[in-house]
Amino acid sequence: MNAKRLCGVLVTGVLAAGLTACSSGTDKPAAPTGKAGYTIGVANFMLSGPYFSGMDKAIAAQAKKQGNVQIISTDANGDAAKLASNVEDLLTKNVDAVIISGGPLESAPAALNAIKAAGKPVVLVDRKFQTGEYTSWIGPDNEAIGKQDGEFLAEKLPDGGKVAIIKGGPADNSIGLARTNGVKSVLRGKPSITLVEAPDFGNWGSDGGLAVMESLLAKNSDLKAVFCENDAMCLGAQRAIADAGKSKQIIIAGVDGQAEALKAILDGTNYAVTGLNDADIIGSRGLDRAVEILKGSTVEKDTVVPSPRVTKENAAKYYDPKGAF
Repeated sequence: MNAKRLCGVLVTGVLAAGLTACSSGTDKPAAPTGKAGYTIGVANFMLSGPYFSGMDKAIAAQAKKQGNVQIISTDANGDAAKLASNVEDLLTKNVDAVIISGGPLESAPAALNAIKAAGKPVVLVDRKFQTGEYTSWIGPDNEAIGKQDGEFLAEKLPDGGKVAIIKGGPADNSIGLARTNGVKSVLRGKPSITLVEAPDFGNWGSDGGLAVMESLLAKNSDLKAVFCENDAMCLGAQRAIADAGKSKQIIIAGVDGQAEALKAILDGTNYAVTGLNDADIIGSRGLDRAVEILKGSTVEKDTVVPSPRVTKENAAKYYDPKGAF
């Protein structure tokens, strides 16, 4: 079994066996027990990015492994009102539980209120909303991932230099802010390092990362490193850096553990580090968590998934070319 898969399976097993004494809060809906199978709705805010489509595929794959779970998946195409409408539609289909992959959405009060009124459990994956009641959340510590990247860059730049930061947007995106703040908390304390924040957002995609990196290079030809709030933007930035003939000059630090980024790290390119926030692991564990709740288990309210630093030395441990992400 691939090491990344093994990690997810082992941790899930530990949680199932060892967390039954944890309180899940007073808002946990009554769980249907004794059913032969379950239908779980997956409300995706957006599936346009590789991370979010990977999450959806991982949930479906884990449901297939469970053998008694049917998935109904929806895509709101980045529209909060559509997400609420999709949740309403899922509830009319009498799903047993709902998983929400909120992407960059900060809150979804209408969706959460509808699920609560229906008395169904809701599991949030990756994104924890700023407001509203939910049954359980599984995701990363984004600021810690940023700090890891910052520490790596500080180690690799002992003589200092300019470090660019590419943000996904929008300006109030708490996931992106946490990652960037983590990097800044380390590098701002290094007097020889200068931070250069891109004024434009990369919109979490490869094409956006490429465009923003091109603009950065036009004004900062002496950059030594770039940090992106996700791997997809970094992969685009890497193309721009290569096109400018600066691959030996600029090292790249990302977040997520996207397969293409892990392959670039493994191959010894200038893509030097990422923080694992694997959609395969979080999605599969989110599905398992929903099933545990439906079976009547008491689960953790909030579960932080470990996000190890991935470099050339350990990338093979996490790289899975056959994974959904």
